Amino acid sequence: MADEPLDLDSHRGMAAQRATDIRRAVAEVETHARELRERRTEIEDHLLAFPAASWPEAAAKARYVLKLYVAGLAPEDTRHRDLVAAILEDFVRLTEQG
Repeated sequence: MADEPLDLDSHRGMAAQRATDIRRAVAEVETHARELRERRTEIEDHLLAFPAASWPEAAAKARYVLKLYVAGLAPEDTRHRDLVAAILEDFVRLTEQG
């Protein structure tokens, strides 16, 4: 019996190796997506549970929701994208002035 582990991937054909690589990549992406959904839920629960204590905090909540909205827009919806960008710029400008 050998003391070193066998590299089973080297004993299979290229197609089988590619299929294994793809399965591993898909599993990794699914894991990251699940973790992202869980983290997003935690953040949203926090945003819902605690009222903003200041205008900058309220703007941060609104910024989060606006970014979710923009992510769901069709790429050709430039008018709404521009509107959201203008609002986010207003938040930055007004926060810096305050």
